[in-house]
Amino acid sequence: MSEDMNNDINKYFIGKVIRVDRGGPESRIGKLLDASEDHLCLLTEEDGVVYYNTKHIKSFTDKIKGKMEFNIEVPKDLKFNKADNFQDLLDSLKLKWVQINRGGPERLEGVISDVSKNFVSLIHNEECVRLSMFHIKNISHGVKVEKAESEKQKSGQNKKNKTKSSKKGPLHKTVVKDADLTNLLSSMEKFLRNYSKNK
Repeated sequence: MSEDMNNDINKYFIGKVIRVDRGGPESRIGKLLDASEDHLCLLTEEDGVVYYNTKHIKSFTDKIKGKMEFNIEVPKDLKFNKADNFQDLLDSLKLKWVQINRGGPERLEGVISDVSKNFVSLIHNEECVRLSMFHIKNISHGVKVEKAESEKQKSGQNKKNKTKSSKKGPLHKTVVKDADLTNLLSSMEKFLRNYSKNK
């Protein structure tokens, strides 16, 4: 994304509902919460707060007439991470459970253990994955907001009508509880300790 386009985002689009990219797994509709020199922050229905690396954004769309579909009540006290640049943002997400990229083979979930200028280290299934900073198109870390009341009622009605399935779809979002996160961080700490010894 060009510097001029980035300036336009800052000037005119914060607080508005926009579409990032025209299609594909990384495209999302959401409310623009913030924009920095190399990333923007979008509140989406699917993934909560998503931070986009603007180097990978090909386009963004603002609907002139009517409204884009966006059924989220945004709380006044909604908290999200702010940073001067994308690297600092990733640094602020250290030791947090994140999802990197929205879909496709580059989608990855885990806990960020280290951030450098060129790489991010992610603990994923007891493996330490080093991911090039360049390949991080966007990142989220589980902050989700309730949909509007009517949507919640619809959703509840649909759940009653659907039969329970044990299979998880390709877009299943892992929910990490506090106890699970404590165990995960403990495992990560042991893994990193062993990894350092074997270096």
